[in-house]
Amino acid sequence: MSSTKLRWGILGAARINQQLMPAIVSANNSELIAIASRRPNAAEETLKKYAPHVTNVRIYKAPEELLADNDIQAVYIPLATEEHAEWTLRAIAAGKHVLCEKPMALHAADIEAIATASKEKNVKVMEGFMYRFHPQFQRIQEIIKSGIIGEVRSVRTHFAYPMQPARLYRIERPISQGGGAMWDIGCYAIHAARSAFGDIKAQSVTALAHSNEHNADISSSGIIAFGDGRYAQFNFSFQHARRAEFEIIGTTGGLKCENVWAKQEDSAQISYWSNKEGEQSETIKATNHFQLEVEHFSDCVLNNTSPALSLTDAKENCLVINAALDSAKSGKVAHLK
Repeated sequence: MSSTKLRWGILGAARINQQLMPAIVSANNSELIAIASRRPNAAEETLKKYAPHVTNVRIYKAPEELLADNDIQAVYIPLATEEHAEWTLRAIAAGKHVLCEKPMALHAADIEAIATASKEKNVKVMEGFMYRFHPQFQRIQEIIKSGIIGEVRSVRTHFAYPMQPARLYRIERPISQGGGAMWDIGCYAIHAARSAFGDIKAQSVTALAHSNEHNADISSSGIIAFGDGRYAQFNFSFQHARRAEFEIIGTTGGLKCENVWAKQEDSAQISYWSNKEGEQSETIKATNHFQLEVEHFSDCVLNNTSPALSLTDAKENCLVINAALDSAKSGKVAHLK
């Protein structure tokens, strides 16, 4: 085993392995050591389907068994949303670095516990928002920081696609148990909206939601207030045609990305304009942002640097999400402390 590559284990045979398993295998600083699944034969089938040419990968029938493997340095957690915090803490306790699929937790207190535990065990932990590693997002940040569009004043995010039968399990349990659109795709829309305002924290959220018979939200819209007249509008749904839009308006211009949560095989288009320089458009080539995410996290572990997405960021996103859920339930503005 190479000392220049981070040795990975995967805690679960979830569908997201279609993207993450090949990303770990292809990353230049990573090595897949093991995968675990509680479902009979699921780990073997996932490995055969998404990494058929990889050999000598250990198969475990329980996550606990994988965490006991001392050869594994880091784990990727693709389990059900409501299990993320528990297994992140278990992995930390076992001395593993953790890349946890979004959202990291349903409650901010759990992220605080994760932050404390990771410091005690001296391990790296990051929430898996892969889109942040796509070159188009880096370009969006460059445009904002350049001052071309002035000071950011308003943001709009729209993430939607029709729910497919194979994914119905995501909306067959209540929001309190990790079900619904908010925890699945809404967290992306809110995370992207927050990113446009940098370090400015959200102050309040006003939201509406439509839920199904399982008390899972399937469509939602809302406004996040960041103070001094700065607002972000978010929309996400399993009942709309596919959309993945991100629009930012500043004091002297604006920009729009029509595929901000791009698939790895898709190119992306960014258009921006300013009062002085007129309109411009750029095409960003297709990129495997899952692989870039894995390579970034592996590099952080191997070189002892801080992940781009901090646990403070994860906590802030969780607080805004819960404020939006509270507002939609109560019909009132939810204020963040």
